[in-house]
Amino acid sequence: MDRVRIAIIGGTGVYEEGLFKIKKSVKLNTPYGPPSDDIQIGELGETKVAFLSRHGKNHIYPPHRVNYRANIWALKELGVERVISPCAVGSLKEDYRPGEIVIVDQFIDFTKRRDYTFFDGAKTIHIGAADPFCPELRQLFIEQAMKEKILFKPSGTYICIEGPRFSTRAESRMFRNFADIIGMTLVPECQLARELEMCYVSLAMITDYDVWAEKPVDTATVLRTMNENIDKIRRLIIRTLPLIPKKREKCECPKTLELAGT
Repeated sequence: MDRVRIAIIGGTGVYEEGLFKIKKSVKLNTPYGPPSDDIQIGELGETKVAFLSRHGKNHIYPPHRVNYRANIWALKELGVERVISPCAVGSLKEDYRPGEIVIVDQFIDFTKRRDYTFFDGAKTIHIGAADPFCPELRQLFIEQAMKEKILFKPSGTYICIEGPRFSTRAESRMFRNFADIIGMTLVPECQLARELEMCYVSLAMITDYDVWAEKPVDTATVLRTMNENIDKIRRLIIRTLPLIPKKREKCECPKTLELAGT
């Protein structure tokens, strides 16, 4: 089986024809069932990557039905060590503006009924999650975003809700006390990657303000912002990929289980 070190989990915009050169499509099964879609292996720029559509073809899996365990396990089987995860979010703060990219550094979990761990049998593992994202990957993307003059925030707390519904105004106002952005897909994806000792970075694209703002948002504006964000994310990923070292020596992600409690 082809071994690939870097994977991207996201939407189809990242591997737009002509940019992501697909070499091979891999169908896998896992102890947790099949992943959301076949995994595409190819090149983005000059870098070999695997691409997995989080929601599957034609967006058939909403956030609360994504098989996150199967997705992460399948990537691990391919030899993936680093996961880049673009996603769309709403803003909970005035100064986190639509069109900006947030390189997330913290999360709060408000999901309710997902499969959160690979260690749900006789052996329990308590991984550390104080800093849930790979510091080396985060720093690489921060530095490159500055060079590209992309509008971005170098940190931000993402509150992950269950979905598929959006927040009520009361919920949104409450969430503003704790977080900067809101979405539905980060958890448990990031913590499952940590359990399998993979480096993980979240690149959150702000599409609009959440309902706390009581600002009318039309679909056309959201779609336009989303398309602009995808262009920026694509450019940021392509420019950062060649800078990612082959060896993981500046983070403790590969030592997660060694450092975990039992």
